[in-house]
This record gives sequence, structure tokens and C-alpha cells, in this order.
Amino acid sequence: MIKTIDRIIEFIKFAGLSARQFDLSIGAGNGYTLRMKKNHASVGSDVIETILKTYPQLNVVWLITGDGEMLKKKEDIPGFDQLPKAKQTEIEQIIENKIRARHEEQLQQLLKEVKAEIEKKKTGEDK
Repeated sequence: MIKTIDRIIEFIKFAGLSARQFDLSIGAGNGYTLRMKKNHASVGSDVIETILKTYPQLNVVWLITGDGEMLKKKEDIPGFDQLPKAKQTEIEQIIENKIRARHEEQLQQLLKEVKAEIEKKKTGEDK
């Protein structure tokens, strides 16, 4: 019999996540999902609730019963403005961190290019 945990594993594979990444994303302890799978355990409603809040594109009916499609239709997925404020803040922070990291990389590259240009001019003037 296919259980909810089996469908969770299917979703993890579909999403291209590792079990550890998934566990971290839902705030579960390290190894939770694989331990549940190994023990053929039932997933608690609190965990299912967290999964659905973290992955709003996941179809609750499919997750619990296996009926229907894994993912909701696009029009059924809430937009950014409909997400809880905490999730909006988390997403904004991730984006901000990525922008900051990319900006830092670009500055480092520019600095390297300027130093190389200065060195080139120095060696040209010495001759």
C-alpha cells in the first residue's frame, strides 16, 4: 500500500531535492523523511500542514490520498502577496542575499581587472 510518506518521497524527487534539503525546508530533524520511509511510518498532520505551507503548489488531496495530480493548477497557487508575511520576508531575504553575493563577486572581478590594468601600465612605463 502506498502511503503519504511514499508520495512525499516522490515529490522530493520531482522537486530535485535531497531528503536532507527537504527536511531542513520543513523544519524537521535531520534524517526525518528517510527514517519515516524506512519505518513505513505515518506522517503526522502537523508535518503535513508544514509541508503544504512550505510547498503551496503541492495538491493536498494527492498528498494524503494519492488521488488527482501531484501539483495544483497554476491558478490555484497563491501569489507572493497571498503568502504569509513570514514567508514573504524569508523570500525577500533570500533574494537580497543572492543580490548581495552577486554584487560582491562583480566587485571582486572588477577589482582584479583594475589591478591587472594598473600592473600593465606600470610595466609599460618602466621600459
